[in-house]
Amino acid sequence: MAHTIRDKKKLLHRVHRIRGQLDAVEHALVQEHDCATMLMTIAACRGALNSLMAELIEGHIRFHLVNPDHDPTSEKAKAAQALMEVVKTYLK
Repeated sequence: MAHTIRDKKKLLHRVHRIRGQLDAVEHALVQEHDCATMLMTIAACRGALNSLMAELIEGHIRFHLVNPDHDPTSEKAKAAQALMEVVKTYLK
């Protein structure tokens, strides 16, 4: 079973929250809120999208490339773990 199918409910929940944040940006524009409020809301949207992206990349690595949990001392497992940490840091 693919990781996106296994985690479908959780991923869809995150997408729904992101959609809500984007709706809040639209609402702020329509209501002519101050730009600082809109910028903070947009930053929250970006953070949520980056977090979703990091989760999907980690799932892809674990499911399609190499799962570092299976043999954590192997070179491939160490490299996979390092890559996941870099991606998470980059997308913060």
